[in-house]
Amino acid sequence: MPRKAAKLAPYAVPEPPQVGSPAARDELIRQYTPLIKYIASRIAMRLPPNVALDDLISAGVIGLIDAIEKYDPNRNTQFKTYAEFRIKGAILDELRSLDWVPRSVRKKFHRIEAAYAKLQKESGQPAKDEEVAAELGVDMEEFHRLLEASRNVSLLSLDGAGSFAANLSRDDVIEVVAGAKNEDPAEALGLSELRDEVAKAIDSLPSKERYVVSLYYYEELTMKEIGEVMGYTESRISQMHTKAMFRLRVKLREYFEEK
Repeated sequence: MPRKAAKLAPYAVPEPPQVGSPAARDELIRQYTPLIKYIASRIAMRLPPNVALDDLISAGVIGLIDAIEKYDPNRNTQFKTYAEFRIKGAILDELRSLDWVPRSVRKKFHRIEAAYAKLQKESGQPAKDEEVAAELGVDMEEFHRLLEASRNVSLLSLDGAGSFAANLSRDDVIEVVAGAKNEDPAEALGLSELRDEVAKAIDSLPSKERYVVSLYYYEELTMKEIGEVMGYTESRISQMHTKAMFRLRVKLREYFEEK
């Protein structure tokens, strides 16, 4: 079972001063530690209890240090935005290195993703639950069990989009999400197209799933809080989120395969 967590609140953190000494860097890390704990706790809520929160926080600190070293104030990107994606990326790297998802669960995840991809390609419309279940050859009860089993694997972060394209690094996608301006016109055009594609992919989601994505990633509500807003159980909201992540992965994969 995923760990229970208290209600999380976003942290307001200052923009960084010029970091010219180890002492200044240490002070910046201290100021941003609540943000690291906040991000790590949100990710941890969707993980099994054998994944230690402290390990995620430690990875987040490494991500913050990386952000401090690479941040360029001339790129018109707020440090907080840049740091958030560096922190998330470092935590996801840590999770991948731990290989915490059993092979059997990964196999189920890829089966469902393949079903969504096939149905999406055939109809051009978001696949209904009944259609996906039929494609998988299971009844609705088993389909919901498969969704639950795949829930933890569906940690879709936009910096993971780089795994779909050999020529796109995490740094590129951080630039997309952070809204940084790229000095190379060709690269800027490509990243702008990706940004538009991500927005279109979200807009194409069924309305309830789109609302869940908005509340979870933009309003930063927990699954339980979203359930209270929408009048569904936390488990039902989790299923909507998982289905939305499958659809977004399919959309992004199609985009990169067409490039």
